[in-house]
Amino acid sequence: MIFFGVGRWLVAEDPLGKAKAIVVLSGAMPVRAIEAAKPYREGYAPEVWLTHSTEPAETLQEMGIPFAGEDHYDTLVLIHEGVPAEAIHVLEPPIVNTADEIKAASALARAKGEAVILVTTKVHTRRVRLLWRRLAAGQGQAIVRAASGDPFDPGHWWRNTRDALDVVREVLGVLNAWAGLPLHPAQ
Repeated sequence: MIFFGVGRWLVAEDPLGKAKAIVVLSGAMPVRAIEAAKPYREGYAPEVWLTHSTEPAETLQEMGIPFAGEDHYDTLVLIHEGVPAEAIHVLEPPIVNTADEIKAASALARAKGEAVILVTTKVHTRRVRLLWRRLAAGQGQAIVRAASGDPFDPGHWWRNTRDALDVVREVLGVLNAWAGLPLHPAQ
């Protein structure tokens, strides 16, 4: 049945290959950063780039609550996993959603002139790949990789609310990308 197979369909990884950089997409901390350290240690790319999310830092700052940012903690995870601090960088500008991340990563790919490895979660891989094709065509190659430590179960995604909500969000995101991105982030 198609309904039950959608979880497997959403997982669309590319074979790992040499790249100029590894880009850790925000979210699912720390599994994405842990995964990004693996191809770095194996010599697939000489540097790791982190995206810089605007939230929750902006909202917390308005409340007078300090927040170092996800990129700060991902940096600490990468260092813990053996990536030297001088090989870790943060992409600008700050991002709001995956489309923003793809635009920032594509600028890096264009500047480096080669492939970048995009590290995300399993359920998010198909949409990341689709957004790269839609927003970064001709700007270098993306190698989309999923975090092996991600607990998403593509064969049984309907058995828990976390996986089911991830599937619904990703299916809606794929539909939005297919439709030309008519839906934008809430303001």
